[in-house]
Amino acid sequence: MIKGFKMKLYPGQEAEYERRHNLLWPEMKDMIHEHGGKNYTIFLDRETLTLFGYIEIEDPELWAKGADTAINRKWWDYMADIMETNPDNSPVAIDLQNVFHLD
Repeated sequence: MIKGFKMKLYPGQEAEYERRHNLLWPEMKDMIHEHGGKNYTIFLDRETLTLFGYIEIEDPELWAKGADTAINRKWWDYMADIMETNPDNSPVAIDLQNVFHLD
């Protein structure tokens, strides 16, 4: 299954967001893979500071369980100062509707 979503950075945080992801913790990489995620890509629209995420997941239920892991919560806390978040520090993420895909 392909999942697309968007999130939003705070102004001036573009380089820091990229830096943190370039140094993504090994434990976070492991959690993503253990919960069925692969081919994860995030794009930035610099004009609007909107992030567009793309990930292929094996199973939506398995993927959703990753949100409750300790390492994921730690990542959310780490990222909360540079992007829009919910009260629990999860990123404000809006799912996008898939309207076209070509292999």
